[in-house]
Amino acid sequence: MTQASAQPRHILITSALPYASGSLHLGHLVEHTQSDIWARLMRSLGHDVKYLCADDAHGTPIMLMAEKQGVSPEQLVDSMREEHWRDLQAFGISYDHYHSTHSDENLELVTDIYNKLKAAGHIEEKIIEQYYDPEKNMFLPDRFLRGTCPKCGADDQYGDNCEVCGASYDPADLKNPTSAVSGATPILKESKHLFVNLQNFESMLKQWISSGSLQDEVRNKLKEWFEAGLQSWDISRDAPYFGFQIPGETDKYFYVWMDAPVGYLACLKYVCEQNGEDFSPWIDPDSDHEMVHFIGKDILYFHALFWPAMLYGAGMKLPNAVYAHGFLTVNGTKMSKSRGTFIKASTYLQHLNPDYLRYYFAAKLSDSLVDIDLNMDDFRQRVNSDLVGKVINIASRTAGFIKKKFNLTLADSMDQADLYAHFLSHHTQIAQLFEARKYNAAIRLIMQLADQANQYIAEKEPWAAIKDDSRLDEVHQVCTTGLNLFRALMTWLAPVIPDTAKKAADFLNTDLKHWHAAESPLLNHSIKAFKPLLQRIEADTLETIMEQSKEDLKAAQQTPVKGPLADDPISDEISFEDFAKLDFRVATIVAANDVPKADKLLQLTLDIGGVEKNVFAGIKAAYKPEDLVGRKTVMVANLAPRKMRFGLSEGMVLAAGPGGEDIFLLTPDDGAKPGMRVK
Repeated sequence: MTQASAQPRHILITSALPYASGSLHLGHLVEHTQSDIWARLMRSLGHDVKYLCADDAHGTPIMLMAEKQGVSPEQLVDSMREEHWRDLQAFGISYDHYHSTHSDENLELVTDIYNKLKAAGHIEEKIIEQYYDPEKNMFLPDRFLRGTCPKCGADDQYGDNCEVCGASYDPADLKNPTSAVSGATPILKESKHLFVNLQNFESMLKQWISSGSLQDEVRNKLKEWFEAGLQSWDISRDAPYFGFQIPGETDKYFYVWMDAPVGYLACLKYVCEQNGEDFSPWIDPDSDHEMVHFIGKDILYFHALFWPAMLYGAGMKLPNAVYAHGFLTVNGTKMSKSRGTFIKASTYLQHLNPDYLRYYFAAKLSDSLVDIDLNMDDFRQRVNSDLVGKVINIASRTAGFIKKKFNLTLADSMDQADLYAHFLSHHTQIAQLFEARKYNAAIRLIMQLADQANQYIAEKEPWAAIKDDSRLDEVHQVCTTGLNLFRALMTWLAPVIPDTAKKAADFLNTDLKHWHAAESPLLNHSIKAFKPLLQRIEADTLETIMEQSKEDLKAAQQTPVKGPLADDPISDEISFEDFAKLDFRVATIVAANDVPKADKLLQLTLDIGGVEKNVFAGIKAAYKPEDLVGRKTVMVANLAPRKMRFGLSEGMVLAAGPGGEDIFLLTPDDGAKPGMRVK
C-alpha cells in the first residue's frame, strides 16, 4: 500500500475530540502528533485524506463552567474552540477542518442514528434512581457527588469510585453524600432514562474486534468485558443539561458520549458540503472508503463497543481501525490535572519550536498502549544530538562549499551513487514502519542512516579537499551526495518535523511533500544559501517552562475549588522531619500472586527479618509473579495498613519508572539482609 503505483485510498483520519472545558496540555499533543504524522504520511504517498477533529462541546461540566464564568455555554465552547485551534495550528497539526459537536450537522446525524436505533428496537426505557441536588434543581452525575467511601470509609470521595482504596460502587451506596455543585445534601429521586441494549450487538461486536481493526492488547481487554457481560448503555441525561434534546422526549438530552463520536462524521459532512463532495460513500458499509480513529487508551470502551454498535444499528460503515496509545508522563510523573503535573501547550509554545516535541514524541511512540515519558534531560539531549547534531549537520557541513565554489549549483553526478541507492533501499521500509505506527523504529532507522551520511562526509573531508584546486570536482560531487542524503532524510522526517522540513525544502529549492520524489536525486540543481534550520535546546529554557508551569499552578491554588471542575493543587510539601519518620527495610519476596479482577496489582508476601507483610503492588505489567519469588527489594515498613477491596496492604515496595512495562523494583546490594534498615 506504500508503493507509488498503488491505487489511492480514501481515508478519514480523526483524533479524539478535546473537551471544551480547558486548555490543551502536552498530554493532548501526543495523540494529535501521532495522528498528524500518519495523516501527513498518507498524503505524501498520494492518498485522498480527510484529516478532521472537533471540540467535544456538551455536558454538565460545560454548563456549570459557563455559569461560573458568567457566560453562555455557546460562548464558552466558541472561545475554547478558538484557543484549541490556535494551539493545534501552532504545533503543525494539519487538520483539514476543526469543528464542534455543537453543530447543525451533529444534531442531524445523532438524531438520525437515534431514530434508526429506536425503530430497530435497540432503545429501551428504565426507571432509575439517582441523586438530585434540591438547591440547583438538577440530577447529579457521579463525578459531581462527594462523600464517604462505603468500602474503606475514606472521606471526600467521588460518587462512583474511591481514590484511596480503588473500589467502585453504586452512587446510592455512597455515605454522607454531598453535591459538589452547591454543597447541599442530595436526595434520591426517580427518573426515566433511555438505554441502548448492547447485548443486541454482541455477535457483531465480537466479529468486528476480531477483524484486525484493533491492537492485540485492546482485543484481549475487550474479551474481558464480554466475559463480564455487556451492560445496557444509558444515553440520556435530565434537564438542565447543555446538549441536544432527544426527539419525542420532554426534558431529556443526549448523553455527551452519544453525540461526541458522531462529531467525527458531522465534521466530515460539513467539509463535504463545503467542498461540494458526496458524503454518502464515507458511511456506506459497502464502500472502500476508510475510517481510522486515533484515541487514548482511557476511552476504549466508547470507541470499541458503543461507537461501532451505534453505527451498525444505524446501517452505517464501521471503523476500519481504532488505534489507541498510552498516556504521557513528565519526568516519570503521570500527567494529571489533580496532581498539577501538566504543561500547557501554550506555555511550551512561548519558548520552544514545536518540531522538537513532535520529534521526541515520534522517537517514543510505537503501536502499543505503553505510556511514554517526556524526560526533560533526555528530550534536550536527543533533539540536540539527533536533529541538530546529525541531520541538520549534514547540510551545514556541505552547503557552504556549494555556495563558495559552485555558484549554489549541485553537480551533475554524485560521488557515491551507491550510498544514495543504499539510502533509498530503506525508502519503502520507513514508510511501512510509519504506516504501522512504529514511529520509534522508523526514527531509529533514519538516525542510523544519518550516522552513515555523517561518517561519509567525515571520511571525505571536503573542508580539506577544497584547498586543492585539482580536487574541486571531487568536492562538488561529495557535497552533492551529502545534500541528496540530507534531502532523503528530510523527506522521511517531513511528516514528523513539518516546519523544519518546509525550511529545508526552501533551502534545497524543491518539494519534500511527496514521498517518492526522493527516488530521483537532485543533480545540476540550483539551491539557496544555507541558513541554520534549528537551534540547540538550552537547559535553562526547559527550566523556564517548568517554572512557568509551577506559576500557573500557584495561581490555581489561590482559589482552590473542590470538584470535577477544579484543577486540584498538588500535595502539600512535607518537612525533612516527616520524611525521616519513614522506615525503609530490605525485604525478601517469599510469595507473589496475581490479584483476580485487578489489571495492575500483584499480591506480595514480604519477609523483613522474621516478620511477614502483605503488600499489593501495581507492578503486574512489568513482572511475572514466578520471577519475583526469592528476590530482594526495599519496602516502607511503617506505612499504616490500608484496606483495599482485595485485602489489607501493610506497606509499600519502592519502584521507579514511567509505568506499564517500564517499572523497576528497587534492588538492594547482594549482601543486604531481610529486615536491614535502608538509609
